[in-house]
Formats: sequence, structure tokens, C-alpha cells
Amino acid sequence: MNTFTKYDPSWLVEAAMEVKDEYPWLVDELSKCVKARKESKYYTYFVDPKNPNKPGSEWQFRDNIILEDTKYGDVVLDVLKDNRIGGVEFLTRLFED
Repeated sequence: MNTFTKYDPSWLVEAAMEVKDEYPWLVDELSKCVKARKESKYYTYFVDPKNPNKPGSEWQFRDNIILEDTKYGDVVLDVLKDNRIGGVEFLTRLFED
């Protein structure tokens, strides 16, 4: 259940085109999100979150980017220190429930 599977990030890449002037690296980073682990209907991981922000962990959080009006509503991207996208939170789903 908690394994990474193939993922199509095209909807995120499309949404990132709207903010490419502000985040010129984002389209490229999102296009690399081709494996994912669905945590819940509210959150999907692209990077293993084990031991977040600890030495040796892949997950080294830097900040968030909000993408509005995507195919799945408003979402928050967790951006890691190396510009990788750690995961996506589906805000619209969260607020609908």
C-alpha cells in the first residue's frame, strides 16, 4: 500500500506553466515526478518522507508553492532544498470534506 508507483505529472506541469516566470525551474522539476506514493486522498508523495529533515534523509524541506485552479483545484507543493518536489497536498479536497 505504501509503495511508489508510476505517476503522470502532466497536470502539475501544465499548472506550473502559469507560474514559470516566478519559478522558472518548477516545470522541469515537476516533470521528474514520475513515481508517487498516495498517502491519502489529500496528499501524494514524490520523495520518501522517512526521517524528514534528518541527516541522510531524502526529505529536506525548504518551502511551499501554491498552485491555484489546477485540474484538481488548489494544491500545495512541498519543495525540498534541492528544488525537488517532495509531494503535493490537495487543498480543495481537504476543504470540501
